[in-house]
Amino acid sequence: MKTNLNSRRALVTGASSGLGEAIAHMLAEEGAAVVVHGRDEARTRAVADAIRAAGGRADVAIGDLATDDGADRVLAQTLAEGDVDILVNNAGSYHHHDWHTATPDKWSEAYAVNVLSGVRMIQRIVPAMVSSGWGRVIQIGGGLAEQPTAMLPHYQASLAARHNLAVSLARRLKGTGVTSNVVAPGAILVPAVKTFLEGMAPQQGWGQTWDDIERGCVADIVPNDVGRLGRPEEIAAAVTYLSSGFADYINGATIRVDGGTVKSAF
Repeated sequence: MKTNLNSRRALVTGASSGLGEAIAHMLAEEGAAVVVHGRDEARTRAVADAIRAAGGRADVAIGDLATDDGADRVLAQTLAEGDVDILVNNAGSYHHHDWHTATPDKWSEAYAVNVLSGVRMIQRIVPAMVSSGWGRVIQIGGGLAEQPTAMLPHYQASLAARHNLAVSLARRLKGTGVTSNVVAPGAILVPAVKTFLEGMAPQQGWGQTWDDIERGCVADIVPNDVGRLGRPEEIAAAVTYLSSGFADYINGATIRVDGGTVKSAF
């Protein structure tokens, strides 16, 4: 499948590591010019340098999207080299809190980082997409938005807001040539997750090899029908598909990439 993204330019927020990094790399491999966004300049530039070294096109935008000033700075850096055709709202974070420790301030912080950062970029970038008659807006959501657990209530609620706003935006963009969709990862094996699970393994009795740890994690924490954790490239592939012309007829949808963790017939 040739996605033909050579004429497209994409901004991937939170692309200095993890899922965002994988998404930026794959979009570049498929021909898109990519703007790699991050808050840490050294890490962000390293991702862009790696894309260029592999023959791709990459620019850098540094800034904190949780503030209006930061979003304005990111926008200025992004548009310096051209308009954006594809916006991937991936930037976000979470902290381990439960209902006792997730204070209202923690809820506000979660929404500022995980919801309002995406809203800021949508409001700054989508009008030009509408004017051009083509565009893609993709939120990185998650299964916890649909099937929350007792833990991380603030984070899970912010994920649900991402899903909801994507559908609302799709309705608003009716007939414009701009689509709005969600990619919802399950548990994905990024470096931070691997380190976290390796630290948990002794107390959980999962064994010492990574294969044993992964099997134990899937059995005890994130059961799914495939029997393993997802890989960042699998999320990047879903984003790349939705970014392409093959997805012109997909709008207001959630594409789950979770090995079957979320059980739903619809």
